[in-house]
Amino acid sequence: MLKNPGQLPKNLFVLFWAILVIFWFATLGQRALIHPDEGRYAELALGMLQSGDWITPRLNGILYFEKPALQYWMGALSFMAFGINEFAARFWPGLTGMLSVLTVGLTARRLWTSEPSGHYAALVMAGSFWVVANSHLLTLDTGVMFFLTLTLCAFLWAQQDSASPRERRYGMWVAWAAMAGATLSKGLIGLLIPGSVLVIYSLINWQWAVWRRMQWLPGMAIFLLLSAPWFWLVSERNPGFAHFFFIEEHFERFLTTAHRRVEPFWYFVPILLVGFLPWTSLLPRLIREAWPRRQGSAFQVERFLLIWAIFVFAFFSRSNSKLPSYILPMFPALALLLGQTLARARPAELKKHLLVPVVIWAMVACAYPFTDRFASSGATLPLLQHLAIYLAVGGAGFLLCAALAWHFLSSERTLPAVMLLVAGSLWGVLIGSAGYDEFGQIKSSKRVVEQVRPYLRPDMEIFSVRNYEQTFPFYLQRPVILVDYRDEFAFGQRVEPNKSIPTVGEFIERWQAAPHAMAMLDERIFHDLQQQGVSMKPVYQDVRRMVVIKP
Repeated sequence: MLKNPGQLPKNLFVLFWAILVIFWFATLGQRALIHPDEGRYAELALGMLQSGDWITPRLNGILYFEKPALQYWMGALSFMAFGINEFAARFWPGLTGMLSVLTVGLTARRLWTSEPSGHYAALVMAGSFWVVANSHLLTLDTGVMFFLTLTLCAFLWAQQDSASPRERRYGMWVAWAAMAGATLSKGLIGLLIPGSVLVIYSLINWQWAVWRRMQWLPGMAIFLLLSAPWFWLVSERNPGFAHFFFIEEHFERFLTTAHRRVEPFWYFVPILLVGFLPWTSLLPRLIREAWPRRQGSAFQVERFLLIWAIFVFAFFSRSNSKLPSYILPMFPALALLLGQTLARARPAELKKHLLVPVVIWAMVACAYPFTDRFASSGATLPLLQHLAIYLAVGGAGFLLCAALAWHFLSSERTLPAVMLLVAGSLWGVLIGSAGYDEFGQIKSSKRVVEQVRPYLRPDMEIFSVRNYEQTFPFYLQRPVILVDYRDEFAFGQRVEPNKSIPTVGEFIERWQAAPHAMAMLDERIFHDLQQQGVSMKPVYQDVRRMVVIKP
């Protein structure tokens, strides 16, 4: 991936990255997709593939405009290439996570003309808990992180003092194209984050020369050429799209509590501290070293990176709609800064920073005896014990790697020590997530569909009564008919009311008239329908849901 900085034999260096990449991608399909995000985005991509309509997104067959279409396109192409499975569903997050690692490493090497800085920056990205975890989950945020990473890195490449006119021109063109990719992935933050950071940097440093090097005309042409066609086409075909997408899904989501994702202002603090493991204790040093002005440099790269990270954190902390993965775009900036810090740090200084990740992973590895304290009807003791065993294996692997890292730091060999920490972090996160699969089956419909498949018929109507399990239509590979359920489908149901059933009374009539029918519902609704004389035969039940058929 990057050239060997010289502390390791070249073959060992290449082998490390080869194993890391293989392990990274090989584990993408090890778990069932879970509710809600993974099921939602897999079903959107599958629906696009099945319908052949690559312009208008539909979730469960119903118009869905909460996000742009780029990730759905990538998911549909993955299904075409690899089949309809969990690996294909998560391939785009896995690929963009690894591309972010590569982009950060190459950029650090170019900015500081240092192979060690590049290698350390790539290692920091590849070993950060939150980057690894989200690269193995199907959400939008890893793809957004990649395009914003590319925007940031191309901008820095173009604006550094030593850049040639050709580098400035092509670097900014790439940055504009990457902003288009971010906008097509998640909307206006693709412009808002880079633009806001540039304004803040310019005001703090009173430095405006960078604005003259933005390649405004060709850059805006590239941005509009890549991003505008889809927005224009989807608006032409769906007249209500523009208001819903730009007003309700941007301004109202940020400024109001309409989406019911309200969290305290400090919500992202623990996510950052845990998510940046095993490097968390280096954050104060990173900040301290990044802020001072570098004499002899016009463009302050380190300060720009720090402003980028702080703005992402502050922006989403201010938002009235928060989800844990929203702050992912700050991690590449932190990795770039920490790569330079590690390249010049003395090994003896780094030994003390092993304490925090070692203590945390030791606690994780010792969780088994305490699982009974967290058991409940939805998280039974056997499930928690199963997860705890995997966490113990993952934690033990990290502790072994940390012990070896201590040995190498004692021998004044920083590079192999950092590589071991990355290996341990990757092992711990991915082994732990493999153990979560048994627990996650409660939030997945994979086993549900496997059990009810013998009852399925091509002409069978399938209903979802007063709930919607996001993974159910994906594993069925066909939409279900919603009954008395709205939530994120409200816009699509207003436009196409015939796509769902608004009341349980109408559902009962439809059920009784259908020759073959199946429904997912909860136990309370099942008993209510039985009391009304509706004939239903249970064919599946767990702690969260039931599936019934018409006898």
